[in-house]
Amino acid sequence: MDMNWLKLFFGGGRNAVVETAEAFMENTEAGAQRRADYAQSALGQFGAEFQVPRKGRFDRFMDGLNRLPRPLIVIAVFSLFASAMYDPLWFAERMQGLVLVPDPLWWLAGTVVAFYFGGRFQMKSQEFSQAIAHSTARLPQVLDNIRGIRALRHDSPGVAETGTDTALSQAATKPTDNAAVRAWREGRK
Repeated sequence: MDMNWLKLFFGGGRNAVVETAEAFMENTEAGAQRRADYAQSALGQFGAEFQVPRKGRFDRFMDGLNRLPRPLIVIAVFSLFASAMYDPLWFAERMQGLVLVPDPLWWLAGTVVAFYFGGRFQMKSQEFSQAIAHSTARLPQVLDNIRGIRALRHDSPGVAETGTDTALSQAATKPTDNAAVRAWREGRK
């Protein structure tokens, strides 16, 4: 009787325990084989794309052109970081100009970039006119900000103006003993 019980589970070339377990869990060996087959077919398809001989200059030009956007975007982003460190006032002026760009235009730019990299993005047309009006309303504030940024330049007129600070005015006009000025004066005599 014990043998019949064992044959029920393991007899006839079948394993009822394994078959039952595979109904609830993936067979890891079979799963690994499926993933390997999938990867192999994907690599074969990818490799077949490059088996087509490129005959003309136009094909080579288009291949090169298709490879440009990603590196150019990366270079542009890191160039912005570098310019922010090199000339913060120049960078701040340009960023103030970007404040005027309406949100739908940012969405459109994001859509183009996302579509290029494989994603899709949808823009709502009702919000377009609201965003333009909102951006236009910010124009006076942006212009004031640009004027304020330009006033921070070292070569701006009146940048050394002391204003109503009398102590600073007296300190700025009080002659001091400067060896370089003294040498220059003596050299002119």
